[in-house]
Amino acid sequence: MESRQKLTQILRAELTFLQGGGYRRQPRYPWRPNFVFEDSPTCINYKGHEERKPCHECPLMEFVPSDRRETQFPCRHIRLNERGDTVTSFYEWGTEEELETALSNWLTEVLKELQSDEQNFEQSA
Repeated sequence: MESRQKLTQILRAELTFLQGGGYRRQPRYPWRPNFVFEDSPTCINYKGHEERKPCHECPLMEFVPSDRRETQFPCRHIRLNERGDTVTSFYEWGTEEELETALSNWLTEVLKELQSDEQNFEQSA
């Protein structure tokens, strides 16, 4: 249950970061755009000055399809909606606004599911 609570905290922090304009604020790296998940303080490699941690240690990996977990940036392959749109697909053909809306909706939905699971666990205990 502790890992679920940690995941909930991470997703809430990501939603707060997104809603606070975190990806639109001054770029973390001025020579490129900010990348969803990777340039968020919720990323396990956000500080980036020490040795990179492997992505498989990230709690978000449970949302990455198994056939995409070995890619360079697995979090870009999280399905954000029922159509199967991912961060990568929005980078390819969507707008920043569409990506942020889909991400916000996905985070809100996953947080609701986690809260419901937590309530069901508490009731059965």
